Amino acid sequence: MESLLSTAQNGAELYHRLFENIQAVIKGQGAAIRKLLAAFLGGGHVLLEDYPGTGKTTLAKALAYSVEMTYSRIQFTPDLLPTDILGGTVLHPHRQTVEFRPGPLFAHLVLADEINRASPRTQSALLEAMAEQQVTLDGQVQSLPAPFFVIATQNPVEAQGTYPLPEAQMDRFALQFQLGFVPPLEEVEILSQQLQGHPVAAVRPCLSLAEVLALRAQVHQVRLSRELKRYIVDLVQATRQRPEIQLGASPRGAIALMKVSQALALFDGYGFVTPDHVQEMAVAVLAHRLVLKPEFECLDPGHCIRQILQHMPVPA
Repeated sequence: MESLLSTAQNGAELYHRLFENIQAVIKGQGAAIRKLLAAFLGGGHVLLEDYPGTGKTTLAKALAYSVEMTYSRIQFTPDLLPTDILGGTVLHPHRQTVEFRPGPLFAHLVLADEINRASPRTQSALLEAMAEQQVTLDGQVQSLPAPFFVIATQNPVEAQGTYPLPEAQMDRFALQFQLGFVPPLEEVEILSQQLQGHPVAAVRPCLSLAEVLALRAQVHQVRLSRELKRYIVDLVQATRQRPEIQLGASPRGAIALMKVSQALALFDGYGFVTPDHVQEMAVAVLAHRLVLKPEFECLDPGHCIRQILQHMPVPA
């Protein structure tokens, strides 16, 4: 237990170093940064759905520049093809050889900007990559770098020229959350930062790739009691039994909730997960996986999760 606590404290120190490096750029978004890092270090992917200009791209860049890892940005458009993302094989006739040329997906952190503007065919090119950290091209399996982390963005109010993400795609995102608008004092500070240029340009790495991999390994060591495992399963099961929900959360949702809860516990310096960690992440992990019945589409899926949390007995 002493070794586990030492690991948790060390992990918390590295987390706070990364958190503060990002928070120097992203003002007033501490909760969003905490969620983003929980997904990043818990091995999941993130979908940011918010209004234009709220800092979605800046948040992704701040994380990318804070760690010594490769980063690529893919601007999703209606004419984008799967090969534009994945890459492909190139024939060299003079040498009579075929060479695989990787696309922008082959990076540690990939920003899929405005993902819902690409066609379903192009969106589906991400399914294997996000679930299995590999892609299959011309019958050959190509492994993606570790860690592999996708941050996707989309605008919730503009539907023209967009293609809604299918349920299979949504289920591959560990978290979906919004940034929202910051309080006036933080917005004034944002204006002050922008006077001499964009602050993200000044971000320097504060963690090495090896430290990130070590942090991910430490997340797996955080203990989760049998009672909390059952609590997570009961929360997910409850989404499949409510009358207003047509399709509840999948087992992948339960796994994601477990892993990000372990990451939060590590951030807080604990060697074990508490019910508070599960409850903190439940809405962001489960709400976007729900499909409501047509007559209930006006409801907020997050409200359904909050009601389940309110009525579900919490393990002692």
